[in-house]
Amino acid sequence: MQPDSVSAQRSRTLVAQLKRAQIYRDYEQAFRETTGMPITLRALEAFDLPHHGDPKENPFCALMAQSNHSCAACLQLQRRVEEEARLEPKTLKCFAGLCDSAVPVRVGDNLIAFLQTGQVLLHTPSKAEFAKTTRQILKFGTEVDLKRLEEAYFQSRVVNKKQHESILRLLTIFAQHLSTLSNQLLVQESTAESPQVAKARMFIADHQAEELSLAQVASAVNMSAFYFCKTFKKATGMTFTDYLARVRVEKVKNLLLNPHKRVSEAAYEAGFQSLSQFNRVFRRIAGESPTVHRERLHGAAAV
Repeated sequence: MQPDSVSAQRSRTLVAQLKRAQIYRDYEQAFRETTGMPITLRALEAFDLPHHGDPKENPFCALMAQSNHSCAACLQLQRRVEEEARLEPKTLKCFAGLCDSAVPVRVGDNLIAFLQTGQVLLHTPSKAEFAKTTRQILKFGTEVDLKRLEEAYFQSRVVNKKQHESILRLLTIFAQHLSTLSNQLLVQESTAESPQVAKARMFIADHQAEELSLAQVASAVNMSAFYFCKTFKKATGMTFTDYLARVRVEKVKNLLLNPHKRVSEAAYEAGFQSLSQFNRVFRRIAGESPTVHRERLHGAAAV
């Protein structure tokens, strides 16, 4: 039986708080310096390239991230890692033979986040393996300097099986520390957030796909619109309008994981009333257009 998960929004908030904690920053630095590997704490349903931009990012992976097709293959791997690492640490291999590992962070039965590392080989690479990888890259239609790519591939960090198992044990122990810290943050939040704000969050989550106004939500929690506006902003750090927009954008991202879902369909299902408004809001919150986001997930398929 799989553990329950906190909401994706709650997970993102917790991960942001945990990353600011000194214990996480100290561990992150020590892990990179000791292992020479990247590390990240990922929120649930954060289907992005977890190590892109990391100081210890594999140079081969950095080059691959520049292509939509190969990037899409990596994103699909991340989705599999999240699906299979919900109960225990899991290691999966990408098309190039590089391993990525995720360790679940839980509070009780609730899945909170993942500690993730990887982009390593568990054996010394060979010319034959790179040739096979090259054939797959060419099938993707990726335009890349193969000589430069080969040099980067053979710079990949190599760890043996025993070393890799030890690294996963370190992450598992640290995941337990983060679990304790997460529980403390959840308790603090539950005592700090008023029942009205908690009820408002639930109401918004249940009715996000509808035309929803501040007055409606305020009425649902028995508060005046003026007082609710002030209370909600103080509790969440966001206006009602911005909070609702972010909830809807995350819904769109989840819907677009389906390669057959059109951007316009996802937008209306999530509650946006016009495509022009949706495109503007999505770009502001996600930092890219919905079309580019979808292409990163599934390659250059038509939207």
